[in-house]
Amino acid sequence: MANNFAQDVLNTAEKATTRPSLKEVADNDLVIRYLEGEKRAFGELVERYQGRLLNFVYRSTGDRQRAEDLVQETFIRVYRHLHRFDTSKKFSTWIYTIASNLAKNELRNRSRNPLVLFQTIKKNWEADQRPLEWEDNTYRPDDLFRKRHLKQLVESAVEELPEHHRQVFILREMQGKTYEEIAEITDCNLGTVKSRLNRARNNFAQIVAPLLA
Repeated sequence: MANNFAQDVLNTAEKATTRPSLKEVADNDLVIRYLEGEKRAFGELVERYQGRLLNFVYRSTGDRQRAEDLVQETFIRVYRHLHRFDTSKKFSTWIYTIASNLAKNELRNRSRNPLVLFQTIKKNWEADQRPLEWEDNTYRPDDLFRKRHLKQLVESAVEELPEHHRQVFILREMQGKTYEEIAEITDCNLGTVKSRLNRARNNFAQIVAPLLA
């Protein structure tokens, strides 16, 4: 009995040592570990996606406070329905789809113009999620000034895009999502996504060109 107990202790210690920390665990494995009873795994998912979702919803709705509420609602829905998540699919696409639907409903429910416009590009985008980069401390002050000015011009141009064009533009050009992910998030087929993105890029170029002249 004593020997068995000692062996169990050694096995437990070995698992604790070899099991990767939550920071190193893939999203879908975090879901599995949470459903198996490891409550901290959900907190890690929140930590990973809270900032990114807030940026996405804020750009889609133009309302920071409301975006925070919608992100909170996103995580509430994820928490309630996590047991239904198909772990053969990408968790990031699933959670972005939930957030996107909430943002769309927010725009529909507003009494003002439904083409609510994007307001501010955040400075704290993660490097792998922002094809458009603005700041670099190695630049001279005059270079940084020009980059900040360009950033403001881009903000103004994106503000003029229709909501359905703006959404795919943000997801692709600022969030770095693939066409397939955007199709799932927006519930559109690939052809529609590419068409909308092409029109958004053309409109964006037409708007921003005179400002750069």
